[in-house]
Amino acid sequence: MPRKVRVRFAPSPTGPLHIGGVRTALFNYLFAVKHKGDFILRIEDTDQARFVPGAEAYIMESLKWCGLHYNEGPDIGGPHEPYRQSDRKDLYRQYAENLISSGNAYYAFDEPDTLDSLRKQYESEGKVFQYDASTRLTLRNSLTLSEEEVTRLIETSTPHVIRFKMPENEEIRTTDLIRGEVTFHTALLDDKVLYKADGLPTYHLAHLIDDFLMEITHVIRGEEWLPSFPLHVLLYKAFGWENDMPQYAHLPLILKPGGQGKLSKRDGDKMGFPVFPLQWTDPFTGEVSSGYRESGYFPEAVINMLAFLGWNPGTEAEFFTLDELVDAFTFDRVGKSGARFDPEKAKWYNQQYLKYKSDEELTSLFIPILQKKGFPINPRHIKKVTALIKERLVFPQDFWEQAFYFFEGPESYDQQMQKKVWKEDTPGIIASVRELLKETKDFSSAGLEALIKNYIEQNNIGFGRVAAPLRLLIVGSGMGPHLFDILEMIGKEETIRRINKGLEMIQ
Repeated sequence: MPRKVRVRFAPSPTGPLHIGGVRTALFNYLFAVKHKGDFILRIEDTDQARFVPGAEAYIMESLKWCGLHYNEGPDIGGPHEPYRQSDRKDLYRQYAENLISSGNAYYAFDEPDTLDSLRKQYESEGKVFQYDASTRLTLRNSLTLSEEEVTRLIETSTPHVIRFKMPENEEIRTTDLIRGEVTFHTALLDDKVLYKADGLPTYHLAHLIDDFLMEITHVIRGEEWLPSFPLHVLLYKAFGWENDMPQYAHLPLILKPGGQGKLSKRDGDKMGFPVFPLQWTDPFTGEVSSGYRESGYFPEAVINMLAFLGWNPGTEAEFFTLDELVDAFTFDRVGKSGARFDPEKAKWYNQQYLKYKSDEELTSLFIPILQKKGFPINPRHIKKVTALIKERLVFPQDFWEQAFYFFEGPESYDQQMQKKVWKEDTPGIIASVRELLKETKDFSSAGLEALIKNYIEQNNIGFGRVAAPLRLLIVGSGMGPHLFDILEMIGKEETIRRINKGLEMIQ
């Protein structure tokens, strides 16, 4: 009987969660939900030197904002708790000792200074030092020391690590769900540290033991872990867990917009776009990094954009809800090569999602903007404005820039437009239009348009000779939706006031 699908997203709390990590979490979530499985959050905090306060809470809040709700995790528990590796540290040592007993690992007592000297020596000879089958028998470890000496060193708490004993000259063939069959040769691999001198396991040991104990069936992670893949395959073999080894899928890298290199945590604000789901304030330096949420992006737009970084549905469709992504997602549609991040495409997605939100929902987003500026709140009026300008917005915070003229008249007039549309006879034309507007009782958009068009026909002048300078006086520039919609919204009294002020200021 097939095992129930269980996947995990296992970030380290070493800073804010990068969107590459969110993409990894998303693909794990899609696969789990598609197969009616479990999506688990596990915090891998064994690297205490790089631990950053607040990062764990940030990770959990980010996933929830994105709608990637996990079934088990540090804050909600589950049948395999604890889900924080620092709370599980007592169980890892025994597994490391088991590998030593089976001859698959060994104690290494080399001092850091000794290894540094060797690296420099090799470097001076144009070579690269590697702790492996070719060097391990010349170093200070349990393979070269007597059993008595090893016991003495351990009993006297001499600092040491536990290294995996990489087999010599073996070819490893295994399968990746995205890349198919992959082959490695152990002659090129080093004896990785599995257990550190600080009493904590490395990622290689800890994640593998946790995956086994938590019954993980599929490991979906970034391409950067591909070089470690053979070690993990060999560890499953060394533990005798080959039959329980998860299937692996290594996702393609997310590349910089220019396509050169991996998109890093430092690229975002430097290049003018977020690379984190939420705003992050560094607890040590106070440096603030922008986030998608605070920049005005909708979570569904971010998720849709991320899904297309490395995956495609095989159709022309570009818009998918999270449920639709679940239905469509398969590994055979995930590419092997890196996916270039396009910040303009991210904005485009947000613009589309904003356009399709209801006027009521957008109105609730715009009300706080007007409250902050001290304007009286009329939800009905704001909703009408929203319907007129939503097509022009990319982010909710663009509302004021695109709609200010519905709430206050211009204080200045676009000089370039003024030179273009303001002719010698323009004041007389606008004054005549003003009198018509004063007299009309129908101040609806349709009524005003008919009134002005009738004036234009009777006086045999072009529409632009009236509409363009009138817009300049009402708005201050050439922006905005249908002119007569604006006039109806601001009303007769305000329209006449703006015309009078504009004629006075421009003349």
